[in-house]
Amino acid sequence: MEKLIFFVDDDKMMLNLMEYTFKCREGFEVRSYFSGEDCIQNLNLNPELIVLDYYMGGEGEAAMTGLDTLKMINESKQDVSVIILSREKDRDTINEFIKEGAMKYVIKDDYFIDTLIETIESHFKPQ
Repeated sequence: MEKLIFFVDDDKMMLNLMEYTFKCREGFEVRSYFSGEDCIQNLNLNPELIVLDYYMGGEGEAAMTGLDTLKMINESKQDVSVIILSREKDRDTINEFIKEGAMKYVIKDDYFIDTLIETIESHFKPQ
């Protein structure tokens, strides 16, 4: 059975990279969203993992951030793991995401895709 992963990022090139990387791997089904709102509206699809960007552009100032989205995912009471993917390196920000239940915070650097692959594959390995 394929594992459903949501990728949420407002950067189309980033989404394309993550989609391509994981659609080519056996055992994964991928859905991509440009906003936290779209992600929340589709939680009924029961993803097993969500990779969520911190900063997301959107319509006006009311656009949800990754932190807002994570809190709403938690409120939905769904049993879904969340990985945060961001360029933000501020220790307080990272700690806030971990405190809110993110399983991992991956910094978008030159090697982030390798870190993301390793994190996702180890998450789904049988214990």
